[in-house]
Amino acid sequence: MSDRIIGKVKRVNGPVIVASGVTDAIMLELVRVGEVKLVGEIIKLEEENAVIQVYEDTTGITPGENIYGSGMQLSVELGPGLISTIYDGIQRPLEEIHKISNQFIERGISMPALSRTAKWHFEPESLQPGSPLLPGTILGNVKETELIDHKILVPPDIEGTLVSLAAEGDYTVEEVIGLVKTAEGGEKSLHLMHRWPIRKARPVTRRLPLDIPLITGQRVIDTLFPVAKGGTVAIPGGFGTGKTMTQHAIAKWCDASLIVYIGCGERGNEMTDVLMEFPKLIDPRTDLPLIKRTVLIANTSNMPVSAREASIYTGVTLAEYYRDQGYHVAVMADSTSRWAEALRELSGRMEEMPAEEGFPAYLPTRIAEFYERAGNMEVLCGKTGSVTIIGAVSPPGGDFSEPVTQHTKRFVRCFWGLDRQLANARHYPAISWLESYSEYLDDIIPWWNQRVGAQWSADRKEIMELLQKEVRLQQVVKLVGPDALPDSQRFILEVCTLFKNAFLQQNAFDDIDRYAVAEKQMKMLELIVTYWRKGSQAIKSGVTLVKLKRMKVIPDIVKMKFTIPNDDLSQFDKLQLRLERSLDQLEQVYA
Repeated sequence: MSDRIIGKVKRVNGPVIVASGVTDAIMLELVRVGEVKLVGEIIKLEEENAVIQVYEDTTGITPGENIYGSGMQLSVELGPGLISTIYDGIQRPLEEIHKISNQFIERGISMPALSRTAKWHFEPESLQPGSPLLPGTILGNVKETELIDHKILVPPDIEGTLVSLAAEGDYTVEEVIGLVKTAEGGEKSLHLMHRWPIRKARPVTRRLPLDIPLITGQRVIDTLFPVAKGGTVAIPGGFGTGKTMTQHAIAKWCDASLIVYIGCGERGNEMTDVLMEFPKLIDPRTDLPLIKRTVLIANTSNMPVSAREASIYTGVTLAEYYRDQGYHVAVMADSTSRWAEALRELSGRMEEMPAEEGFPAYLPTRIAEFYERAGNMEVLCGKTGSVTIIGAVSPPGGDFSEPVTQHTKRFVRCFWGLDRQLANARHYPAISWLESYSEYLDDIIPWWNQRVGAQWSADRKEIMELLQKEVRLQQVVKLVGPDALPDSQRFILEVCTLFKNAFLQQNAFDDIDRYAVAEKQMKMLELIVTYWRKGSQAIKSGVTLVKLKRMKVIPDIVKMKFTIPNDDLSQFDKLQLRLERSLDQLEQVYA
């Protein structure tokens, strides 16, 4: 950060400051305000005036104080050391700040995002001097954690000819590991880290089809409303319906290589849960702590509102960086409504014309720009990587017709609507099978059919049709009671109740039930669909519903999610045989 004075404070309006005498500045430039050096960003230039969005508390700032320019946009540091670290919305390392500050971040405090003293073992690629270096070329490898081999890349804005590359050894992120001669004839140094503006998407070679599902281990998601790697999801729901817990469950168990968890304007205790739980929880695929593949961004509700606006861009930029190394990254944004509220407050302070419910007119554009940064990509180094964005939405009063939810629905292809009645009934995840949808289904059916068998899509379609029929039958039941229905229709209610309790409902605190592999989900679905198909035939043969419900195998089907682990799926085959025999015996009795 330079000490170049670019202007003076003219007016202070909360986190928005108007500066005068600004003649040497660029849009989105990172600046420091006042003698306490508050972090800010230029968001509007008009003649010699500039509007600055300040990411810290502006109490005590007075007109006439100096504003210092940096000559660069608000950027993040990208390099080894990001994983397992918790940052605030503008990438300040909170644990390091806590060592030199009190319980709250002192104003104007400045600390590098990546440690300048930690040494990383660099293993260079076999590149010879004179080799052409294109953006995204892999220079070497650093073992960041037991799970992540960190690829050191040529920054996207550097291209030229390799002059020299460092030998294998231990280096800090600031030490020079290479030199490149640019087309202009000058030389640029290469380091283990580089900077990138948070509001600018990192370039890729091309977008690829979204045909591989992100397996979350949550049955209602993977089976009914799946999301593809590189997809976009909205999770709207009122207070207490389980948005954060659903995102926690996905972050814990999904098969992404890396998780970027953004706590945007949420309560501090929710981020504390993540910090306390993730080091203890073991990834079922690697047997290592989940924190070894997680980057945390905490911008809680008691932090400055303007930093909340920057936090989701910080998070998605970190995700794009690991995507560029060939990893599949899942971004949890909790919650985009708090981010939109920050936009609304800042827009109001800049006296912009409000649109619906006071939100700025550019809200849909900002939401689209954020979700557009998701995708399955062929990256510059030739590998394939993806960024999946899962954004929670907190509509006031659970009203899905409010602007943030409605605009988000326009730009995402997967919608997991949370239902208040399900949450009140302690049915978690409280994802409504009536309001939710996924547009990735047709794209990922080939993957499921290859993984678990061609009957998956047929079974899923049949159970979804049953759930639709049950809604209509429940309306009749409310009027005349269940006894007025014939056994064939009451059996639909019975099967749907079994499906909800034995399949859709999932216990996050049970060691077996909290995570279900794709094969287990298929076996469970097949069992329930078999019960429906053969049970319907039995009723046509004269078997009563009471006899079907009293079969000894039914309690075992209800408990199968707790009793059959992921690594012993042969028990499902035995359960399937018992079910078919029981139904055949009943049919023979009534034949």
